[in-house]
Amino acid sequence: MYYLGIDLGGTNIAVGIVDEENKIIARANSKTQTENAEQVADAMAETARKALESAGLTLADVPWIGVGSPGTINKSTGIIEFANNLPFKNTPMQEMLSQRLEGKQVLMENDANAAAFGEYMAGALKGSDNAIAITLGTGVGGGIIINHKIYSGSNFAGAELGHTVIVVDGRPCTCGRHGCWETYASATGLIKTTKEHMADAPKDSPLWTLADGSMDNVNGRTAFDAMRQGDPVGKEIVDEYIHYFSVGLIDMINIFQPDILCVGGGISNEGETLLAPVREYVEKEQYAMNSTKKTTICRAKLGNDAGIIGAALLGKMED
Repeated sequence: MYYLGIDLGGTNIAVGIVDEENKIIARANSKTQTENAEQVADAMAETARKALESAGLTLADVPWIGVGSPGTINKSTGIIEFANNLPFKNTPMQEMLSQRLEGKQVLMENDANAAAFGEYMAGALKGSDNAIAITLGTGVGGGIIINHKIYSGSNFAGAELGHTVIVVDGRPCTCGRHGCWETYASATGLIKTTKEHMADAPKDSPLWTLADGSMDNVNGRTAFDAMRQGDPVGKEIVDEYIHYFSVGLIDMINIFQPDILCVGGGISNEGETLLAPVREYVEKEQYAMNSTKKTTICRAKLGNDAGIIGAALLGKMED
């Protein structure tokens, strides 16, 4: 049996064919056309057909089409109620895509939830009963698995973990609140923190050298690279970032007490440089510090493939 998963992003559409060993055996990609929902549905259908052709398969060879999409998705109706970076508002995408793919069953899920399910089925969260996946990108994405199922709340808008406030009246967030975890722990937040410290740093410091003398060149690696070069300001930035990231992470652990929590996204490439001090924070401050069973914190394994694999395998979620 083969499965087809679509990871819909604001810029790109990634499609993969997944085999019974949860491995991607064929792929196809295209740009996301964002003028209207019809264009998005057309592009997803065309890219899905290209992936099937690449694998030497047809629609008859897959039991369903799985889609991970940004936004709030009513899984009972297949309607994308809202997505802030795509032209979706009460969009019946499940029906639209099925019509373009010979009436094939389409399963819809939020993209962060689909990525968490991918890690649960084939990656770092495999074998757990309850788990959380955190993705550190432009924002802070989250996906929660409870008793082997994706948790999305009563209105399908749950697991917006990045919008938990950790600093009262802190940085403004795109969601309208202030001080959200996302504004400090995302790559965007780390870049902002780096720029704030650079303003007071000597112009000959490693921070400025790494950025070629311009704040426009700062990225999520700049402070970590400066720290590795012995720069005290770089270390100060990294320490501040790890502190804020750990505060939110401990909140998640205290609420859900998952078996495993994995961290993905670009900043996770720092590996143990990031995770070792985070574990120290968690060990000292988590509520269940005296419990014999504690949450394992590790790096996600599937990278950008998590969303494709999770979407492809949505039909395998336990009842």
